[in-house]
Amino acid sequence: MQALSTLKEEVERWQALEKRSTDALVLLELAEADEDEGMAAEIEAETSIIEKQLERHEFDLLLSGPHDRDPAILSLHAGAGGTDAQDFTEILMRMYLRWAEQQGYRAEILDALRGQEAGYKSVTISISGVNAYGYLKAERGVHRLVRLSPFDEAHRRHTSFVLVEVIPDLADDIEIEINADDLKIDVFKASGAGGQHVQKNATAVRITHLPTGTIVACQNERSQTQNKEVALKILRGKLYDLEQQKLDEEQARLKGKHVSAGWGNQIRSYVLHPYHMIKDLRTEYETGNSAAVLDGDIQGFIEAYLQSTIGE
Repeated sequence: MQALSTLKEEVERWQALEKRSTDALVLLELAEADEDEGMAAEIEAETSIIEKQLERHEFDLLLSGPHDRDPAILSLHAGAGGTDAQDFTEILMRMYLRWAEQQGYRAEILDALRGQEAGYKSVTISISGVNAYGYLKAERGVHRLVRLSPFDEAHRRHTSFVLVEVIPDLADDIEIEINADDLKIDVFKASGAGGQHVQKNATAVRITHLPTGTIVACQNERSQTQNKEVALKILRGKLYDLEQQKLDEEQARLKGKHVSAGWGNQIRSYVLHPYHMIKDLRTEYETGNSAAVLDGDIQGFIEAYLQSTIGE
């Protein structure tokens, strides 16, 4: 039913665009017959809108992966850089939340671990909407920030890193086998800003998958059972992603292409000093409008990356 609903929405989008185009052609014929310049200007503006919608719909056709249409689970992890990296994690969290809002997606913070001085050590966000995973998979990798540190008394320039992970929020019908004996489940009290406990009962859940060392947690829901269900869903997605990475690495090995998942391979640099420039190192796409990007305007980076992967 979910697949049917998604396909129905796609068909309706194309049908609506077809109707809008047909209506514009009818108005054009009337404008030509009446030699109405005012109506001609309106039709020109309408044509521009139709062209943009067509480009967006055609671009969406690029998202043909098995889970591109699924919701996504986005995880941010502060890396090298200390407090600056944790602050950068919060900056990126806001950027992705604003992007989701602009796309009409629903975003929910599932888990967040506050830093001691500022920002977050890690954040996990659920983003729901058509093609959420298809778009956000372009953001996977290490992001680097260069700026004058607000946490350095000498106000020196610092470089910090954040690892962005993106996995599909898999439907229940995806077959990922998890053995209960392979799980270590810990419960603890959910905590709020600053680390203080906000609940008397231990409702937050942390699950460790022993064979892979994968750790997931959830403290957003009200009950321990709900948190466990969400954590298991995240775990299933991470295990699925691990299997996909193994397949990708094997394909790359057969092609003779070296693939490294090391921390030194940042995909994007956010330079805020001595100049403003945000550049994706995979596609060379860049912009000097750092304020807009950090306010969620990252669609250009996403589309440039997805365009670059055509044929791979």
